[in-house]
Amino acid sequence: MTNMSQKIEGGLPAAGLAATAVVGARSATAGTGPAKPVDAVAAGDSLRLTGEAATLQAASREFSATQPVDQSKVQSIREAIAAGTYKVDAKAIAGAMIDFEKGLGA
Repeated sequence: MTNMSQKIEGGLPAAGLAATAVVGARSATAGTGPAKPVDAVAAGDSLRLTGEAATLQAASREFSATQPVDQSKVQSIREAIAAGTYKVDAKAIAGAMIDFEKGLGA
C-alpha cells in the first residue's frame, strides 16, 4: 500500500505565484504608453507543415468544395424514420463499406 504524504491544495506552488506576480506587475503598466503597431510576420519567416497537417489541410479544402447538404432530403428521411417507414438497404451499405476499405488500402 502506498502512502501519499503530499498535501493537495487548490493554490499555485510558490514558483507559480512568483510568475503570476511578475505578469500582474507587467499588466498593471499595460496601456499607459502610446499604442504601437506590431508586425504580423517578419520578412523571411516560413512555416512547414507536417505530413499529417498537410493531409488535414487538403481534406479541409476538399470538404469545403463539396455540395451543401440537401435539407429537404434530410427532413424527408427524418420523417420516414419517425414514421417507421425508412428502409435500410444492408447490401448497398455493405458494398459501400467494402469499397471504402479498398480505397484506404490503396
